[in-house]
Amino acid sequence: MNPMPHEFAIGGVYMSPVLIAALLGSITALITARLLNRYKLSRYFAWPHVVLLALIIIYTILFSASLSRW
Repeated sequence: MNPMPHEFAIGGVYMSPVLIAALLGSITALITARLLNRYKLSRYFAWPHVVLLALIIIYTILFSASLSRW
């Protein structure tokens, strides 16, 4: 038996775990980008938009791995 959930039911709507992980990853990456902008650390990056995309991917992978263990 596979312990990974196949879908989540939120309000009667079934959602894929990858969709939930991508949503959480995007929100977390936006918060991180705002903190980088607030403390003026984003000026050290050549392409801040690419850094935001990389953060979204990294956080999505981390949340996906944590959801697969849940």
